[in-house]
Amino acid sequence: MPRKSRFGLLSAALLSCAMVASAAPLMVIITPSHDNPFFNTEAVTADAAAKKLGFKTLVLSHDDDANKQDQQFDTAIASKAAAIILDNAGADATIGAVKKAKAAGIPVFLIDREINATGLAVSQIVSNNYQGAVLGGQKFVELMGEKGEFVELVGKESDTNAGIRSKGYHEAIDQFTGLKMVERQSANWSQPEAFSKMETILQAHPDIKGVICGNDTMAMGAMAALKANGKGKVIVVGFDGSNDVRDSIEGGDIKATVLQTCAYNAELAVAQANQFLKTKKTGKPEKQLTNCVLISDKNAKKLNNFVLAK
Repeated sequence: MPRKSRFGLLSAALLSCAMVASAAPLMVIITPSHDNPFFNTEAVTADAAAKKLGFKTLVLSHDDDANKQDQQFDTAIASKAAAIILDNAGADATIGAVKKAKAAGIPVFLIDREINATGLAVSQIVSNNYQGAVLGGQKFVELMGEKGEFVELVGKESDTNAGIRSKGYHEAIDQFTGLKMVERQSANWSQPEAFSKMETILQAHPDIKGVICGNDTMAMGAMAALKANGKGKVIVVGFDGSNDVRDSIEGGDIKATVLQTCAYNAELAVAQANQFLKTKKTGKPEKQLTNCVLISDKNAKKLNNFVLAK
């Protein structure tokens, strides 16, 4: 073979190796359905933060299906992901997937929802759901005038946050004997399901004074059902801090919500992933809590896309 040709092939091979060596690392971002504005904000924020730091990204949704999530972890492993950012599909059902990623050398950074295990994920960054729920419960008590019948709509029973928020609400509410809970049902974080459940509840309890909800999508569903049945004056409180509920508060319908800073948490997870990949540590404990903020007609206008302007 002529010397020039050999040199040309060698140069091409070296160039190819250099391109592979300099290829951007992959960050896989997995959340529940992007149809929910909260989870969409997580995904969009994490995606933008990762790209800004030079990562390629793969953004996926498990739709709260643990089997689908497990397949997405297989995809991340096969794609040799550098890190995974995850809002998980179940506190127990996710343990195996995170363990599998760790065994493959891929660090996992959880946001929004914890898993029922430690030592597997590098970080578990969640809003302080209990603290936030106590704030929401206290506002609900105030709005109710410390008396009257009320309904609680809780989230998906397999989600740790559903139980934590409910406990926080009752920490604030149960000390007032004039308040009586007549129904407590799960609407699985779903707006249509909350609408359906609320319509059924109203048939049995037409004189309820308030509804406290585990998230904003259920609050929106409950409010829609109440208004459809001529009960638009019933007090409704949610949890998340979505733009939909912000608009409802400003319109005089839903009375309050609790903002959990999902955009901040997503950015924090990406930053910690980047640091861990460089130094093998984050400088933070595995479990990290960020405080929530009460949103009412006093500050709703400052809220946009889960960020409260100063």
